[in-house]
Amino acid sequence: MSSTAVPTGREQRILGIIETARAKRPKFRDERITMAHGAGGKATSTLIEGLLVPAFESESLNALGDAGSVTVGAHELAMTTDTFVVKPIRFPGGSIGELAVNGTVNDLAVSGARPLALTLSLILEEGLPATELRAEVEAIATAAREAGVEIIAGDTKVVERGYADQMYICTTGIGERDPRARTATDALRPGDRIIVSGSIGEHGTAIMLARGELGLDAEIESDTCSLWPAVDALLEEAGDGLRCMRDATRGGVASVLNELARASTVAMVVREAAIPVAPAVMGASELLGIDPMYVANEGKLVAFVAPESADAALAALRSVGGCEAAVEIGEVRTEPPGMVLVETAFGGRRVMDQLVGDPLPRIC
Repeated sequence: MSSTAVPTGREQRILGIIETARAKRPKFRDERITMAHGAGGKATSTLIEGLLVPAFESESLNALGDAGSVTVGAHELAMTTDTFVVKPIRFPGGSIGELAVNGTVNDLAVSGARPLALTLSLILEEGLPATELRAEVEAIATAAREAGVEIIAGDTKVVERGYADQMYICTTGIGERDPRARTATDALRPGDRIIVSGSIGEHGTAIMLARGELGLDAEIESDTCSLWPAVDALLEEAGDGLRCMRDATRGGVASVLNELARASTVAMVVREAAIPVAPAVMGASELLGIDPMYVANEGKLVAFVAPESADAALAALRSVGGCEAAVEIGEVRTEPPGMVLVETAFGGRRVMDQLVGDPLPRIC
C-alpha cells in the first residue's frame, strides 16, 4: 500500500483493533518481574502505568514526562531521578559515571529545565578495585563540570561480592524551568514535524559489542553527552512552536514516538529512508536482527515542532556540536490515533509497535 493510498477494509479492521487495545490503560497482571520490565517497551509501560502511577497518583506522574514539577515560591523547579546498572561499567565512548550525570541532566533538559544540581548515591560491590572507583569518581566530576551542574549530596553503600556488578549509581537531579519552555507530552498537533538530533542506536550497540559475547567487532562509541546546549538552542529559535522533547534512551526512538502518540491521541508517520543510522550501527543491527529504532541512545533527543518552526529548529540543532546530523524524519497525523506508522523504502506502510521483550539488557 502506498503512503497516499486509502487503507483496505482488512487494514482498517486491523488498525481499529490495535487502536482499541492501545486506548485502554495498561493493567499490571504479571506474576514476576522479568528483564523486559526494564527495557523501555510494553512491559515497562505496563509496570509504570498499570502499577506505579495509580499507586502514587499525582499530576506530575500522570503527565508521564521525564521530570516532575515542583513550585517553590516564584520558582518552578523540575526534579528527576534515575538509576544506572550498565554492564560493563566502562565502554567505548563513556562509562557508568559519565552516563549517570548525562542521563539525569538530559531528563531535566528535555523537560524544558536548565539543570542545576545532582545528588549521587553509589552502590559498590565488595572487591571493586580502588583504581576503578577513582576512575568513575573522576568521570562523574568531569561530566558534572561539563554539564554545568554541582554534586550537592550523596550516599554510599557496599554490598557483598556478586551482588552489584562492580557498581550501581543512583542520581537525582533538580533544575529550573526555562521561561521559554511551553512543552507538554499532550501538546502534539496534526502537522507537527518530528526531528531527531542525530544518528541513532550508537549507545546500545556500543554496549552490546563491549560485552564481547557476540563475536562482532566495529568502531562504535556511545553518544553519551549533555543535551542542554541542544535544548537551549531549540528553545531560543523554535519558541512556542516547540511542542515536546524526549531523550530517546531505553526502547529508543520507537518507544518515544509510541508513548507520545498515545499521550496526545495522535498518529505519527515516519519515513524509513530519513532515519539517520551510522553504517556500522546498521550493519550490527542487521546481523543481530534488531531495528535501530528500538536501540537506546544517551545523547540524542526527539523534538516535535510546529510546521512553521521546523526549519528554524533544524538550523538551531545543526549549529550545536554533536547535532550536525539533525534531520526531520516524519510528521504528526490525525489517524489512526495512538499509533506510529512507517513509510517503507518500498512505498508501503507498517506499524511501528512498542518494544516487546529485551533485546539489549542493561544498557543504562
